[in-house]
Amino acid sequence: MTDQNKERLDSQIDALLEKMTLHEKIGQLNQQQGPKTPDEIEELKEQIRRGEIGSILLASGATAGNDRQGRINTELYELLQRIAVEESPNGIPILFGRDVIHGHRTVLPIPLAQAASWDFETVERCYSDVAEEAAAEGVHWSFAPMLDLCRDPRWGRIIEGAGEDPLMGCMMAKAVVHGFQGKSLSDKSLLVACAKHFVGYGASEGGRDYHRTEISDYSLYNYYLPAFRAAIKAGSETVMSSFNDINGQPVTSSRKYLTDILRGNLGFKGLVVSDYDAIEQLIRQGVAETPEECAAMALNAGVDIDMFDRFYLNELENAVNNGKVSVETVELAVKRVLRVKLAYGLFENPFRRLSSYDREQHIKHARKLAADSMVLLKNDGLVLPLSPNINVAVLGPFLYERRALLGSWTLDGKAEETRCFAEALGERAGFGKLWLGSGEKREKIPDEADVVVLALGESEKLTGEAHSLSNITLTSDQLELIRRAKESGKKTVGVLFCGRPLAMTGIADMMDAVLYAWHGGSCTADAVCDILFGDASPCGRLPVTLPRLATHIPLYYNVTSSGRPVNCYYNENPQCCYEDSIPTPFYPFGYRLSYTSFDISEIKVRQYRLSIEQLRNGESFEFSVTVKNTGNRQGTQTVQLYIRDTSASMMRPLRELKAFRKLSLNKGESKTATFFVSLDMLGYYIPNGEYVLEKGKFEIYIGENCLTENFVQIYVD
Repeated sequence: MTDQNKERLDSQIDALLEKMTLHEKIGQLNQQQGPKTPDEIEELKEQIRRGEIGSILLASGATAGNDRQGRINTELYELLQRIAVEESPNGIPILFGRDVIHGHRTVLPIPLAQAASWDFETVERCYSDVAEEAAAEGVHWSFAPMLDLCRDPRWGRIIEGAGEDPLMGCMMAKAVVHGFQGKSLSDKSLLVACAKHFVGYGASEGGRDYHRTEISDYSLYNYYLPAFRAAIKAGSETVMSSFNDINGQPVTSSRKYLTDILRGNLGFKGLVVSDYDAIEQLIRQGVAETPEECAAMALNAGVDIDMFDRFYLNELENAVNNGKVSVETVELAVKRVLRVKLAYGLFENPFRRLSSYDREQHIKHARKLAADSMVLLKNDGLVLPLSPNINVAVLGPFLYERRALLGSWTLDGKAEETRCFAEALGERAGFGKLWLGSGEKREKIPDEADVVVLALGESEKLTGEAHSLSNITLTSDQLELIRRAKESGKKTVGVLFCGRPLAMTGIADMMDAVLYAWHGGSCTADAVCDILFGDASPCGRLPVTLPRLATHIPLYYNVTSSGRPVNCYYNENPQCCYEDSIPTPFYPFGYRLSYTSFDISEIKVRQYRLSIEQLRNGESFEFSVTVKNTGNRQGTQTVQLYIRDTSASMMRPLRELKAFRKLSLNKGESKTATFFVSLDMLGYYIPNGEYVLEKGKFEIYIGENCLTENFVQIYVD
């Protein structure tokens, strides 16, 4: 925004504030959910006429992502907007928000699966599509992206983020914010983004949703904040505060997190909205006794909008009169709300809606992203891609599943418009014979079948908000089906339709090939067929670790070493980990197989030493590897660069992903992947939030997953 435009907006805002009563100002800070009954509709109309509603959440309930919401009643919301601009005291339009998490009519793969594509240009393009579809139904504001780093796959909401790695979170943040907001918010095809949940929600103890968290300042700055820093740099207009506590301090009432860190350290200047009912929860969290206390604590901490619980509307005037909140603090929050509405163009066009969009193009983009997200984990005997004219039997409970393929947090995608796996298979030619099972628990495996494909997975109802699991494996019925397929002696392919990382013992070791298909959205079934039959080559990579057993959690790649050492991930001293199980991951971060093979050369280094001063002046280390497709077909290789600081003032991770290059290579083709390692990749944050770079030795690893041993040493003087 130019200085001239900022001055113009500030002038408009100041003029509005002069006309508003304290009650009307507080009304702009009040967000209510969409009404469901005639009485609720009439009550909301009257509130709007009194200037008591600033924004409306187009959904019902704290866990709306697990329940179909029905269509958006655009006629009703246009009527409510008309009342706001024509009958409310100051004619201020309403901002309509919705949880547009990973699609609208066209549903994309769950965000965790999107991260598995390692293709954030495609992710950005797909979120531009999503914005168009939502904007066509009058949505202004999406409560996404979710940027919670998660190291515990028992947590159901792991589906909404990018996994265990800070860089992946940063890439997702940038892609979604740019996809939603584009270059100008006044464009009718765009949405206001909301980076959430600030901060630490993904560290819920034991993977139990809504539970407490313990996060050191060191971990906060180095692991949990980078994605939010990236979202703010990308221009996210809004942030949602998290309702978890950190070290006994609820974020909703924490000036440390919402003002000192978010606005001070990260430089955020936009609007902060609470999570659903979070301000009322301060009483249950034991830090407030009355609704007035809750309202005062949240606003003083830095929460601008109260989502749903009406504590601001009902209590802030008393809090001001009692000296617990200043008028200036109220007005500062109102200014942030008005600034978003003005920047979005609501005052000029309060009824803005996109008139049309190209749904066929959206489907095409979603199908590509779904295919590129799928991870080939195992392919013994090269059973995939399926050979022409073979006899294939397809069994399993997800053969006819539609709703689960969309995943959790799907408010507007329609299961009835989603093809099931059986339908997609039925349209494929080239089989010798195809048997489609009934989906029942115990089905006979046809003797004539050459290959058995098992459609397995987890229901969308077992993932998402308020849906944590203690046992992250398949059901006993599915494990029994795998066992029987194994005993049949036939080649067995498992297709896993999942919303989280599963513990893979008893699954991957029992089958010849395994394709991790995730909950891939509207185009899941067709994308799976694209992979199985070789129309598309698998190129997805794990953005999370797949453990052997749930009891090994937490298990993540960017771990520090202990003094003994006893690091389980890198197998430093496995006998010190567990007496009764293998401690290493079943599949590590960054892992995947392909339908072709690749060779990655040793690392070439341009310079082995640079001084801190040189790095501060913009110089960087340069590394390159040559990547060759040594197989018999086209494929994509994602080359990853990891860094280890071998000696620092604080313990540093054994590996940290800092960059990657995704290369498409034809048969026999070679390409060079070049990386530049700069100051911002070599340092780290100390507990006070200061970024430091220290002298010493660094190891640079370049390969195809976090376990690569292809490395060189460099020195910072």
